Amino acid sequence: MSHPQPKAASTALAIAGLLISMAAFQGAASIARSLFGAVGPQGAAALRVAFGAAVLAVVLRPWRAAPSRAAWRSLIVYGVSLGVMNTLFYFAIATVPLGIAVALEFSGPLAVATFSSRRPIDFLWIALAVGGLLLILRPATPTAALSPIGVACALGAGVCWALYIVFGQKAGAEHGMRTTALGMMIAAVIVVPIGVAHAGAALLAPKVLLLGATVGVLGTAFPYALEMFALTRLPARTFGTLMSLEPAVGALAGLALMHQTLGLTQWLAIAAVVSASVGAAVTIRTKTPVVVADL
Repeated sequence: MSHPQPKAASTALAIAGLLISMAAFQGAASIARSLFGAVGPQGAAALRVAFGAAVLAVVLRPWRAAPSRAAWRSLIVYGVSLGVMNTLFYFAIATVPLGIAVALEFSGPLAVATFSSRRPIDFLWIALAVGGLLLILRPATPTAALSPIGVACALGAGVCWALYIVFGQKAGAEHGMRTTALGMMIAAVIVVPIGVAHAGAALLAPKVLLLGATVGVLGTAFPYALEMFALTRLPARTFGTLMSLEPAVGALAGLALMHQTLGLTQWLAIAAVVSASVGAAVTIRTKTPVVVADL
């Protein structure tokens, strides 16, 4: 009689953690964009990953349980995709409004949701999200066309996001939230040298370091830990579809923090994406997730 409640509570906590992580991530993105003039997207990504990896290493102490040889493959792909995703996303928001960049990036989790679905109701929410995504890409005027480079970077980040979901679940099955710290350390090995080569000593300016630390905690350590918590407790299709809230959160953050406006059609499209996410959350089945975190 009491068995369903822990599962329902775990599902509710996972969804709540995912929503909080999205708000923190988008807020950090707006702060990171203010660093582009000083250190570029490469430098901002390096600061974010470096500080995020340091915080996660201290908090989660991943060295207490070394991964098995079989787990390293998934863990390495997870870490590499994490680092490349961060860098490409920052290149994207340098030229594309935050909400639109997130919508394009969402193509990755949407693909995961599509390939993971089995019930007809799941395809209804996915179809609604796809329709919203297509409307978001429609420029309000001929002169409002998006930057091709920004679009390409956002779509590339979406591919990395899909890999992050798939391989994050596999790696998280063995080490749970410690996987986030290990993956971020791998990402730092890739991203930090690129940022240092581009920005050099500018990365050490006190103001840059302060903002970088804020972005690292708010935009990496905190949300990715929460995402790993959710990722290891929800089916891949549910996780991917719920992430369709990201464009709405990104658009609101862009409007509130960066004064980026979208056309009416794009706002309606975001509403469609949000509706798809709400529908997925309402119809979720509280059953045993794909993997269970080992905390």
